[in-house]
Amino acid sequence: MALTPSTMLPLGTSAPDFTLPDVSGKTVSLANVRNAPALVVMFICNHCPYVKHLRSALAAFGKEYQAKGVSIVAISSNDAAGYPDDAPAKMVTEARDAGYTFPYLYDESQQVAQAYQAACTPDFYVFDREGKLKYRGQFDDSRPGNGTPVTGDDLKRAVDAVLAGKEPTATQKPSIGCNIKWKPGSAPAYFG
Repeated sequence: MALTPSTMLPLGTSAPDFTLPDVSGKTVSLANVRNAPALVVMFICNHCPYVKHLRSALAAFGKEYQAKGVSIVAISSNDAAGYPDDAPAKMVTEARDAGYTFPYLYDESQQVAQAYQAACTPDFYVFDREGKLKYRGQFDDSRPGNGTPVTGDDLKRAVDAVLAGKEPTATQKPSIGCNIKWKPGSAPAYFG
């Protein structure tokens, strides 16, 4: 497990397009989810201990903020051949068991992760109604074993600011987690 920080995509970046299969069998695209006062895109996976640490809080965040009109999607971009616990069939089970109410999409080509310059799981992005990036970084300061409670405060403050028509704080901490499991020979240049 390599500890990897977010790349911190530049604020103001337009939401990269995507069209990906959901665990429900439907296809979800950016066009389906961007007509909202805020859009949260998160890169997660099934097996990462950093995602498992936030699992129930992610489900609660989804329910709370979807009720406020926020569009939320989770994307797994891990190489399922090398990491079978992250295969689409297991994503179906994970979404059900975790109680995720938001689409959980599979990025088999890994092109969507590359477009977002995603580097780790979890990795979070918040876009405003115009599709401009307003926040990227961590859920909160909690990490497995550090004793800090999981609150989601960083992400919630950013989404609350966007919903209120305000700019989130410019002080944004990178998320830290397991590196995205790139297919052999396909790690993008930004990944290092």
